[in-house]
Amino acid sequence: VQLVESGGGLVQPGGSLRLSCAASGFTFDDHAIGWFRQAPGKEREGVSCISNRDGSTYYKDAVKGRFTVSTDNAKNTVYLQLNSLKPEDTAVYFCAADQPHFLFSCTLHERDYEEGYWGQGTQVTVSS
Repeated sequence: VQLVESGGGLVQPGGSLRLSCAASGFTFDDHAIGWFRQAPGKEREGVSCISNRDGSTYYKDAVKGRFTVSTDNAKNTVYLQLNSLKPEDTAVYFCAADQPHFLFSCTLHERDYEEGYWGQGTQVTVSS
């Protein structure tokens, strides 16, 4: 069972990136998937989430209107589209899946994914 993030990189303010979270060893069908980020010296925070069980999506206020989460079940991949990036978006971004059938709607609370699966993270740096 594995989650692998990709798509991070260095981008100028106002730029865009698309992060991918690919699962192997299980399918996203019965899971909620959260995107989290951790900036240097700060605690990890929930950014966005999506549930394949009820279709719910949620976003941290600071990214609403700029980030979009989506799934491609055929590819067993979840995406996070990052637009209008700001320097304060700089962080390591992680995806996480909850335990099977644990959540119906997704949440941005890290504790709800603690017993599930986590990726290794991908670095996003926004700088001119």
